Amino acid sequence: MAAVVSVQLESAAYLVCLTHALSTEREEVMGLLLGEIDEKKVAHISAVIMLRRSDKQADRVEISPEQLSAASIKAEELAIELKQPLRVLGWYHSHPHITVWPSHVDVQTQAMYQMMEPGFIGLIFSVFNEDKNSKQNKIQTTCFQSRKSSLSENQFERIEIPLNIVPSGSIGQACLESLVDLPRIISQEEDEAYQGLAQNSDMDLITKLHNASVYSCSLALIMEVLMGPLMQTLEARHERNLLRIQELTQKRRQLLNQIEAGT
Repeated sequence: MAAVVSVQLESAAYLVCLTHALSTEREEVMGLLLGEIDEKKVAHISAVIMLRRSDKQADRVEISPEQLSAASIKAEELAIELKQPLRVLGWYHSHPHITVWPSHVDVQTQAMYQMMEPGFIGLIFSVFNEDKNSKQNKIQTTCFQSRKSSLSENQFERIEIPLNIVPSGSIGQACLESLVDLPRIISQEEDEAYQGLAQNSDMDLITKLHNASVYSCSLALIMEVLMGPLMQTLEARHERNLLRIQELTQKRRQLLNQIEAGT
């Protein structure tokens, strides 16, 4: 039996995970989920920490012990700031151009995390896949845990955990900071990759120019794909918030008028 019966994922945290997953279709990305488990074994996820990849791979992601430790400290700081219980409760990663179902490696990795925390859950976002009927890109999400396989003591199998997206009227400060931090994280990854190549003194001039051009194109793509849409999203939400403030102000004025008329 799974240590978690279901997961409640706040829509703001879902937005952060999905935005991160859509930031690149060449390699997988990953991050950590923050929240708490209640007495009914329901996991509530309300914040996300995006992780910077030291090694980009198309079909695999790994979380270092240092990243887990730093995330735990961040969760404690957020818990104090938000005045609510928060801890590292799971991980998420993307599956660009492939099925949403966890691979054998994903299931094994999940089992390792559950040895440290039985309630640890995994989310996978399948992105950049085309629907065969509509020919449009589709996004799929799954939530899972691992358990020992009945076939072998050394093998594990997936347990699907029910996932519910909980609507939220606004983006919390923690999720907003994660969204704003995404372009910086992706830029750091590109910079580290370029600096690693630039340190090779055996390169000829043409190769150096080519690497510098690829690096510049990557930064320009980050501006186009990430920062532009992100600014549009935040501006649109800001406009909705202003309209909402106007509506609430008008309702308040009407209520005050009714109270004055009644007295």
